[in-house]
Amino acid sequence: MAAMTETTETAETAETTETTGTTGTAPGPARGDAGAAPAKAAARARKAARPRPRIWRGAVLALAGVYFLLPLLASFVFTVHVPGQGVTFEAYTELLGADGFSQSLLLSLGLAAATIALSLLLAVPALVAVRIGSPRLRPVVEVVCMLPLVVPPIALVTGITTVLRWGPEHLSRTPLYQTFIAVQDERFPVVLVLAYTVLALPFVHRSLDAGLRAVDVPTLVEAARSCGASWPYVVWRVLLPNLRTSLAGAAFLTLALVLGEFTIASLLGFRPFAVWIVSLSGAQARMSVAVSILSLLITWLLLLVLSRAGTAPSTAAAPATSRKES
Repeated sequence: MAAMTETTETAETAETTETTGTTGTAPGPARGDAGAAPAKAAARARKAARPRPRIWRGAVLALAGVYFLLPLLASFVFTVHVPGQGVTFEAYTELLGADGFSQSLLLSLGLAAATIALSLLLAVPALVAVRIGSPRLRPVVEVVCMLPLVVPPIALVTGITTVLRWGPEHLSRTPLYQTFIAVQDERFPVVLVLAYTVLALPFVHRSLDAGLRAVDVPTLVEAARSCGASWPYVVWRVLLPNLRTSLAGAAFLTLALVLGEFTIASLLGFRPFAVWIVSLSGAQARMSVAVSILSLLITWLLLLVLSRAGTAPSTAAAPATSRKES
């Protein structure tokens, strides 16, 4: 009996030892793996945080810079280097005194400002109203605004010329005849503003639509209206500050369009800056290239000002809001 008891105790002791050995040695590797996992994760994080060489990005930027700057550099060399005379800046010194330079430039800038104002005045209320009240009309408004991309400028000029002929032919004895004469005033042709507004509508619509998609317009309007704000206040102090970047982009594209447009103004017989440059190129080639370079610099400067205005933080709305809350 004692032998059987000893045998049983020996078997239980061996089984307990095996179990203890198994369970005692198992946590060892587990603790080692648990300690190695954070170290591996940290190593991967450090490897991912290392700055990778951006060779391709630099190469693409260098090629783009060469592509854009090389023609400008060649044009500048053409304007300042005269065979047999060396380097001279006569093309730039005589530019400011050239006949029609200041008048055409101021005319183009005035047309650009009027076109920007009229385009935004038409597009902003329409898109806001569609966004708030009639979302189903968005495709219709988009198609209407995109139509100028389909109609060629020459066809648009033909239509404008046909309409302007109605004045002397059919409306000479009515008060509308004076309106047809006034819109064709050479000092400030309003007909060009109307034509440029039509051409700029696709770009203005795209820019404003992207800005409205990024802003929760219904929530902002409902919150402002629930606080007692009027509709002019909602548009001027709530919506427009949130659309500053989109408004700057629309003005950016419209300005570039107006300063570079030639076909409509030339065919209608007006002489803004682009038409003046082309008319000058036939007689004075170097001065016309100098004017082109100067126009590019002026355009870039104005676009830089518009882009800075579009990204500047809004500080005017904060005092008004605090006053309303108080």
